[in-house]
Amino acid sequence: MPSHTFDLLIRNAMIATASDTYAADIGIRAGRIAQLGTQLGTGALEIDAAGRVVTPGGVDAHCHLDQPLAPPARMADNFETGTRSAACGGTTTVIPFAAQEKGKSLRDAVTDYHRRADGQAHIDYGFHLIVSDPTPEVLNKELPTLISEGYTSFKIYMTYDDLKLNDGQILDVLDVARQHGAMAMIHAENADCIEWLTKRMEASGRTAPRFHAQARPMLVEREAAHRAIALSQLVDVPILIVHVSGREAVDQIRWARGQGLKVFAETCPQYLFLTADDLGLDDSYHGARCVCSPPPRDKANQEVIWNGLNDGLFTVFSSDHAPFNVEGTDGKKPDGKEVEFRYIPNGLAGIETRMALLYSAGVLGGRMTLQKFVELTATNPAKAYGLHPRKGAIAIGSDADLVVWDEREFVLRNADLHHAVGHTPYEGLTLRAWPGITLSRGNVVWDGKAFHGQAGRGHFLKRGAPTLLPRGQEGSA
Repeated sequence: MPSHTFDLLIRNAMIATASDTYAADIGIRAGRIAQLGTQLGTGALEIDAAGRVVTPGGVDAHCHLDQPLAPPARMADNFETGTRSAACGGTTTVIPFAAQEKGKSLRDAVTDYHRRADGQAHIDYGFHLIVSDPTPEVLNKELPTLISEGYTSFKIYMTYDDLKLNDGQILDVLDVARQHGAMAMIHAENADCIEWLTKRMEASGRTAPRFHAQARPMLVEREAAHRAIALSQLVDVPILIVHVSGREAVDQIRWARGQGLKVFAETCPQYLFLTADDLGLDDSYHGARCVCSPPPRDKANQEVIWNGLNDGLFTVFSSDHAPFNVEGTDGKKPDGKEVEFRYIPNGLAGIETRMALLYSAGVLGGRMTLQKFVELTATNPAKAYGLHPRKGAIAIGSDADLVVWDEREFVLRNADLHHAVGHTPYEGLTLRAWPGITLSRGNVVWDGKAFHGQAGRGHFLKRGAPTLLPRGQEGSA
């Protein structure tokens, strides 16, 4: 008989789930939640939460780690540094992307991505697929087989020359999703409009980073969102439109939800905390660090995104972590040179700051409930991508992925973060909370001061079918 009831016992927790908040102890055995209640037995290790809020570990369902890119570009974070950073920020599951190269096999992309992840990850992870070349072999054999093996979501691009699909190809891929029960994610921006605007700006010498936002106005996102919705309606399959930035795309999604269509949406911290001004007010290169697509909009638009988070329009809150250093030859300055905005690698770092930003400004700022925070950062992404209730829940049998929150005011500094990026776009913001303890399957990987992870401890997750259901007519008003 064991001398203790549990391997780990968290006492005096204020547990917050997507539906409830209640005081209880959490008993953990073999990395899973074994019991919830009061006055439980003893643990070989005990943590006194002292009334602090405890939420499920975050599920960051949209991030990029060590993704292959055309030379000289290279992402700053691999699976070791990226998952370390995620854990220190309260995220215990990540789902980055295995990207197919045009002309190559989707299976080869998955094999290569496993090679990059094996022995590196500190926390659990899955893979989305990126389908860039939907050949008959991919559509009829590779993609259905990979879905059956637990890669139950994939991303489709409507922009970027090396990734974009035309409408007919998108319909073909959506049809595979319908037949095999996968979740299709869509990057919705009109590539031809962007190219037309970019050429006109280049012809007039407007090539500084700040013009990236002008080459991608809200209407290019609006048109593509409308088209993505129409294509999904034609095939009769759910879609999830990723990193929605602007009110015009929001209006399209509201219309679709009002028609009862199964259209889900995701947004990201950059659309709540940054504006187009962060790409620069002059022609300096400093704004390159915030070049991402779609770009941040204006202050008034931030309120539209906040409202969408609260009223059910947005289903998932992800980081879209795409880490590039500014200096060096392989980041935002290809070959070490300042380049026209067209050639600046797109993306910014956010895998560690996602949870604390939303907890600070959302929950403690009075903009959302704790339940909504949990729903957006953990429960809904787990449901959308076939991981619930193993992930995203505090329930008996769920993995003991937990965050004990410290509510304290401090100024965010990149020097205090754990990614391999030399900057954070949120430098200098005053936050009001940070994870005091992060547990991954019952092991403390972050104690509020030091990281205690182990490379290779993270498990690859074979995922099931999405279990996310439309929430009636929410967001349709």
